Amino acid sequence: MTQTAISVEKLSVSYYGKNILHDISFSFQKGNLIGIIGPNGAGKSTLIKALLGLIPQDHGKVLIDGRPVKKVQKRIAYVPQRSDIDWDFPINVLDTVLLGTFPHLGLFKRPGNKEKKLAYECLDQVKMKHFSDSQIGELSGGQQQRVFLARALAQQANVFFLDEPFVGIDVSSERVIINILKQLRDAGKTIFIVHHDLSKVKDYFDQVILLNKKLIDAGAVDTVFKHDLLRETYQEQFQFFNELGVNV
Repeated sequence: MTQTAISVEKLSVSYYGKNILHDISFSFQKGNLIGIIGPNGAGKSTLIKALLGLIPQDHGKVLIDGRPVKKVQKRIAYVPQRSDIDWDFPINVLDTVLLGTFPHLGLFKRPGNKEKKLAYECLDQVKMKHFSDSQIGELSGGQQQRVFLARALAQQANVFFLDEPFVGIDVSSERVIINILKQLRDAGKTIFIVHHDLSKVKDYFDQVILLNKKLIDAGAVDTVFKHDLLRETYQEQFQFFNELGVNV
């Protein structure tokens, strides 16, 4: 029997009195790749941060695996936008991935041989094992994104949130990342991805959330990723996508 991975009821978020998200409600079953789609300023990153409890909510209820987020944080992995990360911080690739093992360590414990073995396996999975001693800031954008995916893999999470993981990376890295995410989906994991490239939505995702400060619609790609709903989501920008030849 399928189980609900996430349930969101009437989630609203404001910044300085300005409403950013209004009464967002949706639910998804486990084992789905879910794209969060919408124009710039639609509240996509805000939605992820609110779901994770990283920013305050005006009101709303979020359950992951049927429990409040604080009760299941160890099983939630988050990869923020690359622009939110301090790439000058002096840390190498292996130590970056080892950070993913910390939620499962006891208080004041340090990663041991077991955790290092897992970290190397995760790096090997994203084809970055031979960069394990490199400083994270020395890598290309695609390589950095693969390392942060390896960190998420090392967390052994059930639910993954990735904020614009394909922005500014090479084609090879994007292919590696999406293939791994599909494997995680096939293993029963649930993955949320903030995404911009509409031409790849049907290839990448099982479900989509169409968002523009309010929920336009959420559900299966074949049902939701439609001309009329995209027009409502993107409004005046929609003609621009038509001119680019995006097939919806």
